[in-house]
Amino acid sequence: MSEQPMSEQLVISEVDVFDDDALREWYDVVVAAEREGLDDLATVWAFPEVQVMMREPSRIRERHLFSGRETAGGPVVAAGSVVFLLQDNPTKANFLVAVHPDSRRRGHGSTLLAFEERAALAAGRNLMSTEISWPEAFGTSGDGWAGREFARRHGYPLTLGEIQREVTVPVDATVLDALADEAAAAHQGYEIRSWVGPVPDELALGWETLASSLMTEAPMGEGQHEPEVVDVANLREQEALAAKQGRTVCCAVALNAEGEVAAYTDLAVTPHESGKAYQWGTLVRRSDRGHRLGLAVKVANLRLLQSLDLGVDRMVTFNAEVNDHMIAINERLGFAVVARAGEFQKRLESPAAP
Repeated sequence: MSEQPMSEQLVISEVDVFDDDALREWYDVVVAAEREGLDDLATVWAFPEVQVMMREPSRIRERHLFSGRETAGGPVVAAGSVVFLLQDNPTKANFLVAVHPDSRRRGHGSTLLAFEERAALAAGRNLMSTEISWPEAFGTSGDGWAGREFARRHGYPLTLGEIQREVTVPVDATVLDALADEAAAAHQGYEIRSWVGPVPDELALGWETLASSLMTEAPMGEGQHEPEVVDVANLREQEALAAKQGRTVCCAVALNAEGEVAAYTDLAVTPHESGKAYQWGTLVRRSDRGHRLGLAVKVANLRLLQSLDLGVDRMVTFNAEVNDHMIAINERLGFAVVARAGEFQKRLESPAAP
């Protein structure tokens, strides 16, 4: 896409993701915007990880990055993206709008958002979705936080409140032992298994089936999410991407008596960010709930992480505020609230025909 003057204030162009300098300029603005007010609590991918993600071909997602400048050839002051899922959710576009803190209150965010909304509509997408984080001091709704108020002004309601928590690692072994024993009393007949790296072939379909249902089976507030396609090739693509990014991924499952995946959880550690592990998904199959399997797999995976020499001293997780069950598990593991986040969605109206 060639440069297009969107207003007297901002010139927007699509980023060539194979141009290190252009990608770095985009990335630096995103990081500055995300860390404003959150500092180290911001969960931003490291630049080498972004390079890999943006350059690897994908059958799952189509990504477009945009940089905004106040003058053609000037420094990047705004950065954004739109992401289209290619196999499901055909009307949805995930987006990002980030303005450098030194260049705010000049209308750049509004200009960039309008550009991205038009790009989504041109691609046949009219459900726009984004996530915004804010400090714990701004409470569950984020009222008064700049990003939250930006979303409100542009007609994006909060559809799901989320809580960011952290726990110091290692968690005391006696605590994990007690929780594992407690869970074991409720899940007799199930096997708990954990490993590092790709999902074993014999478990791949069961894992993918359960993981693909996370957005529709886990509590998601008022957000609109359609079922995801179940395809082991998608799982393998994501595993290969994580490996190329240098991430260590720890996984745990609960298997029923027939060897089916009844619950799963995974977490990741990146070599590009010292000391942190990130909890990813956790879900128990509906028909297997009530056996403390969520607690069992999370304890098993945490034990696995702590057995590795990865220099991790804290783990980060996000939970929907309406997910009381998973919040209770995390609190028993010692996770404490450090920040808040939310999902914001808006259904766009197609422009009137001329």
